[in-house]
Amino acid sequence: MLPTENRLRRREDFATAVRRGRRAGRPLLVVHLRSGATDPHAPGESASPTRAGFVVSKAVGGAVVRNQVKRRLRHLVRDRLSELPPGSLVVVRALPGAGDADHAQLARDLDAALQRLLGGGTR
Repeated sequence: MLPTENRLRRREDFATAVRRGRRAGRPLLVVHLRSGATDPHAPGESASPTRAGFVVSKAVGGAVVRNQVKRRLRHLVRDRLSELPPGSLVVVRALPGAGDADHAQLARDLDAALQRLLGGGTR
């Protein structure tokens, strides 16, 4: 499970990550990353934690398949939070093929997208 402080919940935060962040597309998912964004909702001057949200539409599959994809993505992102800059907003949007993919395929696409967004990959 993704810790509470690392979850994207507000619509405005999703919109900020998607509209103002960088994007990397893979065959199974699209990752939007807004690096080091300050959190206007966080009290105090402390650096806000990296937060992640997920978008899995009906095009991926039925309710059972969508929830399974969300659980897999949450687990994968939780293990990679330490690699992301503090205060980042991450939105992972699953594409229709994600419903048929296994855990390893999702992990490969997520790693490739994050590597590209963090400056480690080429176009």
